[in-house]
Amino acid sequence: MNTMEKVALVTGAGSGIGRCVALALSQEGYAVALAGRRGEALAETAAAAVAGRRTLVVPTDVTDPASVRALFAQVKAVFGRLDLLFNNAGISAPAVPLETLTFEQWRAVVDTNLTGPFLCTQEAFKLMKDQQPRGGRIINNGSISAQVPRPDSAPYTATKHAITGLTKSTALDGRKYDIACGQIDIGNAATQMTRKMQRGVRQADGSIAVEPTMDADEVARAVVYMAGLPLTANVLFMTVMATKMPYVGRG
Repeated sequence: MNTMEKVALVTGAGSGIGRCVALALSQEGYAVALAGRRGEALAETAAAAVAGRRTLVVPTDVTDPASVRALFAQVKAVFGRLDLLFNNAGISAPAVPLETLTFEQWRAVVDTNLTGPFLCTQEAFKLMKDQQPRGGRIINNGSISAQVPRPDSAPYTATKHAITGLTKSTALDGRKYDIACGQIDIGNAATQMTRKMQRGVRQADGSIAVEPTMDADEVARAVVYMAGLPLTANVLFMTVMATKMPYVGRG
């Protein structure tokens, strides 16, 4: 491996924020491992990476411990180390009243949005603490929902609040291994997941309103900044949001 080459792993890299961040990291000079459920989508991301820059496509189910272990084993085998993990993979449940949400809908969100990042963090620790030079950085994709909920979003909001706790614990427990951890809370980046905002989304007062969005590439730029800091410095929390979205001024 080129000693100047840094290695990043992005989960949920087949679309949306994950794809934007993976491509931005590739442009920044990183070799990038691309993880996600859909191999075809990951291959499309790899094809869009900077020519000559190394990529690794690993279809992965982040809710499955064996699948996560296999992912990190491949990263170690191919690249020899890991400098950055971007815990990005996530899903949401249907926007239905809390009392009608099924157990299966709740469990699917918790498994993907919370257990998945934990499993990946655990494997990243094992790799980062034993490599030379030691250490690395983990960035968790939180959400504006890590701070405030939308109506009918209990599973997503609960898991994103929990990610904040995982970020703090990871930042604390990683100190002894030179592992830094931060979280980026994103508001209304224009992706497939937020496309419905063009038709309007439910507000706290029950009304439906179209919400402003921002270019997802701005999120990628923010992640690249966080990733580029020396391990002696850390952005613990960053909020990047569409300027005119309804967040500041709610209440």
